[in-house]
Amino acid sequence: MAAPKDPRPCSIADTLALVGEKYSLLVLREVCLGNGRFDQLVRNIGAPRDILATRLKRLVEAGVLTKRPYSERPQRFEYRPTRAGLELEPVLLTLMEWGNRHLRPDGDRPMVLEHVCGDELVPVVTCRACGDRVRHEDLTPHPQAPGWTVGGPATT
Repeated sequence: MAAPKDPRPCSIADTLALVGEKYSLLVLREVCLGNGRFDQLVRNIGAPRDILATRLKRLVEAGVLTKRPYSERPQRFEYRPTRAGLELEPVLLTLMEWGNRHLRPDGDRPMVLEHVCGDELVPVVTCRACGDRVRHEDLTPHPQAPGWTVGGPATT
């Protein structure tokens, strides 16, 4: 069997192709905060209007956002997260926590989220089966793509 010529098949790469561009993740941040109108998005994200319009269209086409009219004259729309969009919120939360820890060591955090329990949210990844916190040293990868091993393409 010859080694694959394409990069490793990867759901992370597939996801990044859709939402890995900076403005796409910031759109998700804003719509999850309830700011889904175009003018709010332009102001809060700082993206050029044409780039933002392109990102919004792509996120709607991919089923991450929905587009709903809120004014007929002039015609204006707001964007809301779909179930798939809301499922990306934990990714945003863990990115925010990482940034707070590693990029803002002085503790100057621009946003704090309060959980329904009343305490500040500090997201952690846990195993669905046992509930333990996930640690790198507790993981064992099992490549499922034909022709691939953990180290890269399989050799014959």
